[in-house]
Amino acid sequence: MSQPPELREPDLPRTAKVRTRALRTGWTTGTCASAAAKAAALLLATGEPQPVVEVALPSGRRVTFATDRCELLPGGKAEAVVVKDAGDDPDVTHGAHLTATVSWRDEPGIELDGGVGVGVVTKPGLGLEVGGPAINPVPRRMITQAVGEAVDLARRGVRVVISVPEGERMARKTTNAKLGIIGGISILGTTGIVRPFSTASWRASVVQAVQVMAAQGERTLVLCTGGRTEAGARALLPELPEVCFVEVGDFTGAALRKAVEVGVERVVFVGMIGKLTKLAAGVLMTHYTRSKVRPDLLADLTRDLGGPHPVVAEVARANTARHAYEIWAGAGLLRACGDELCRRVAEVLERFTAGRLAAEVAMVDFTGQRVVAATRGEWVA
Repeated sequence: MSQPPELREPDLPRTAKVRTRALRTGWTTGTCASAAAKAAALLLATGEPQPVVEVALPSGRRVTFATDRCELLPGGKAEAVVVKDAGDDPDVTHGAHLTATVSWRDEPGIELDGGVGVGVVTKPGLGLEVGGPAINPVPRRMITQAVGEAVDLARRGVRVVISVPEGERMARKTTNAKLGIIGGISILGTTGIVRPFSTASWRASVVQAVQVMAAQGERTLVLCTGGRTEAGARALLPELPEVCFVEVGDFTGAALRKAVEVGVERVVFVGMIGKLTKLAAGVLMTHYTRSKVRPDLLADLTRDLGGPHPVVAEVARANTARHAYEIWAGAGLLRACGDELCRRVAEVLERFTAGRLAAEVAMVDFTGQRVVAATRGEWVA
């Protein structure tokens, strides 16, 4: 059995430490791409340029975007550009020109592809087809819905190509190449909104949320890594009031310290495999510039549970934590290895608080809705 990990809480990057004003949210590349695609589709269908376009977020909320450019091109194509505003998130794609080029095709429905500056997937473990464009599932659905509001896709077909001039240069400042995304950025987003998780101000808001919860007499804190995991946590623990659920982002250590200070007795951490792997390694501040997922930890865990040598070796070579998850699932080891990962995270959380908090942990799938492993067996779907 592996030795307990050293507990670490790295400092924030220098550029994320100081904020003198309230944080401003922004828009994901997926939202901007959907707006550009709708504008281009409307232009193709009507012949009229679209200075402003409205699209739906996954929540159903409608938002409006101005187009930077919307014009017909030779060859029966229409093209529109929406410039990304990332708000106050330190995002390398802030200012990117999300460009959609739309043309008719013979068959009904939508064909979606990536153009210049959008990465191509070359390795497994990202939940995307190898060889296809790095356009994640939620943005794909948003683009399809947006275009469907402009064109009756049951009757007519369109081809949509999303491109990002300068995307290849932007991608050099990301971990895309290491993950096997080559040639550009990824089109990302799960809520459509960029919330600045990775700043000192966000850390302060997490601490404040814990304090507010305790002030209402609650003694169980549920830490969720984001919106999807919070939805899963609420379904898992419906008896708890809304104030108990805190989107912790990268700041688990800060949340736990405040929880101890204000008399919280129990913490439940709900997350996906990537964040849990970092926590199991003893890292309590999980900003991407200060911590990396360690496939060797997951491989050692697999070995400790008696996993076959070929599976252990495959996990050790995993491209991402998600890739390791898929390997476990394929080998029939997801529940056993996931339960052990959750147990190790709970141990880290309790050690960090010197045993003053009882910790329970649940790992959800990539929808955030289904618990696939946990320290408490009855939680698993």
